[in-house]
Amino acid sequence: MTWLLYTLLCALLLATSDVFAKKALKHVDEYIVAWGRLVWAAPFILCALPFIAIPSIQPSFWLALLILLPIEISAIILYVKALKASPLSITTPFLGLTPLFIIGTSFIILGELPDKSGFAGILLIACGAYFLNIRQARIGLFGPLRAVVNERGSMYMVIVAAIYSVTAILGKICAQSSSPVFFGVIYVIITPLVLFPIVYNVTEKNSIKQAYTNPNFILLGLFYGLMIVCHLQAIVLVEASYMIAVKRTSLLFSIVYGKLIFKETGFSERLIGGLLMIAGIVFITLL
Repeated sequence: MTWLLYTLLCALLLATSDVFAKKALKHVDEYIVAWGRLVWAAPFILCALPFIAIPSIQPSFWLALLILLPIEISAIILYVKALKASPLSITTPFLGLTPLFIIGTSFIILGELPDKSGFAGILLIACGAYFLNIRQARIGLFGPLRAVVNERGSMYMVIVAAIYSVTAILGKICAQSSSPVFFGVIYVIITPLVLFPIVYNVTEKNSIKQAYTNPNFILLGLFYGLMIVCHLQAIVLVEASYMIAVKRTSLLFSIVYGKLIFKETGFSERLIGGLLMIAGIVFITLL
C-alpha cells in the first residue's frame, strides 16, 4: 500500500501549496504565482533526472504535448485566479467535477456511457456540489446553484475541472507514448518556459523580483515540487484511476485548511459536500 501513502501525501501537499499560493496572492498577481509555483518545483524534478530512464518516445508524444500545453496553461492561470477570487473551501472542491466532465468527453470522443456505478457517482458528485452552498437553499431550491454562478472563484474552478477532463486524455496519451515519470519531468520543465512570455507581458517588470522575497511564494513552490515527486512515485505503483481518485482527497484538506487558517465559514456543509464528491469519484473511477 505504498502507493496509497504517497498519494495521500500528494493530496496534502497540493492543498498545502494552495494555502501558500493564496497567501502569496496578497502581495503578487496570479500570473506570477502560477508561473512561480512551477519554477520552484523544477529543482526537485531536475534533481531526479539522473535516476530517470529515457523511454522510447513515440511521435504522438510531441503532438499531444503541443496540443496540451496551451490548454494546460489556461487551466493553471484560471486555477490561481480562483484561489485569489474566493475562499479556499468553496473553490478547490469543484475540482471534484472533473470525473463528470471526463464522462462527457469520453462519450463525445469514444461513444462510451457510464455503467450503474458511474451514474451513482454522477449523482453523488452533483449532490456534493449542491451541498457546498446548501445554506443558499433557504432562498430557493436553485439557490445553491445560483451561488456557484455568482461566486467567481467557483466558476473559474468549474471551468478548470472541465479543462482537466480534456488534459487528462492528452496527458494519458503523452504518458503512454513515453512513460509517466518522463512526461512529468518534461511537463515541469517546459510549462514554465512557455508560460513566462505571458507573465512577462502582463505583469510589472519588477514584480518577479519582489515575489521571490516573499516566503509564502517560495513555500508554495516547495510544497508543489514535493507534491509532484509524490505523484510520480505513486503513479508508477498503481493504476492511474486509483491514484487520481485518492489524490482528489486534497479537496477535503483544502476545506479543513479554509476553516483553520483562513477562518472561512460554512465548514460543516462544505465538509459534507466534499465527502459526497469523494464518494462519487470512488464510484466513477474505482467501482
